[in-house]
Amino acid sequence: MPRFGRVLTAMVTPFTSSGDLDLDEAQRLAQWLIENGNDGLVIAGTTGESPTLTHDEQIALIEAVVNSTDAPVIAGTGSNDTMAAIELTHRAQLVGASGILSVTPYYNRPSQQGLLEHFTRIADSTDLPVMLYDIPIRSGRKIETETILELANNIENIVALKDAAGDPSETAYLLSETPDEFEVYSGDDSLNLALLSIGASGVVGVATHWSGAEHQNLVNAILDGDYAKAKMINQSLQSSFAFESSLDAPNPIPTKVMMNLIGFNVGKGRPPMDTIPEGLEITARDVLSATILGSAMGFPKK
Repeated sequence: MPRFGRVLTAMVTPFTSSGDLDLDEAQRLAQWLIENGNDGLVIAGTTGESPTLTHDEQIALIEAVVNSTDAPVIAGTGSNDTMAAIELTHRAQLVGASGILSVTPYYNRPSQQGLLEHFTRIADSTDLPVMLYDIPIRSGRKIETETILELANNIENIVALKDAAGDPSETAYLLSETPDEFEVYSGDDSLNLALLSIGASGVVGVATHWSGAEHQNLVNAILDGDYAKAKMINQSLQSSFAFESSLDAPNPIPTKVMMNLIGFNVGKGRPPMDTIPEGLEITARDVLSATILGSAMGFPKK
């Protein structure tokens, strides 16, 4: 079993109707996710709306979730300011995080040497294991494979990668060159099957909010070498993957609609992520009806 588990959810952050952080609901949601197919959680990442959280809110959220579960809690402490990321990392360690998710610095587009120094400084500031987060579509800069390899091979506590770069062939090469204990997680649900098939350790998902059971089955099918079953499960999840983000309803807007439908008061996103397209809840019902959870909740299968 990988150190953080095989199926992790990048959890949404619950807000009250007035837009305040709802720590009680965050704890309730975290516990439910672990009970419904997840091995661990990523808190205050992209799906958790970290760009709209203050640092104090991020730490309060991480601490609340840590105190609600014994499962691994990976704390999103990334920033495009290296010193701010180090400060957040230190505070997350103090409140009991199991590991750190460190995203590529966004907007300022540093060089590869700048990225190397950024991640090295963060890793050197903590005893916690660090998961790099490569998501060039949001950050504007890819962590090049040679940079990841230098970090993975030389920095002891850089132990994992959340891969949302969208290039399975490059990931296959990366896996052939990293230490055996270095773990790659799929960070793009639509590529879960592809990345698991070439040796990824697990997934950090969004649709895993409501399809944790299917994802556990998917991982187990790959481990068992049953690719026909894995293909079937992946096909059954296509509507979930299409639902979780779109131009009209980018992540995490659809997931918040879905979790409210399931029975969690997670509220809407904070501006500018608070505009919900008409009909999104109807779509959520249709998506949920095709899942194991939806069947258990009595949603009629379409």
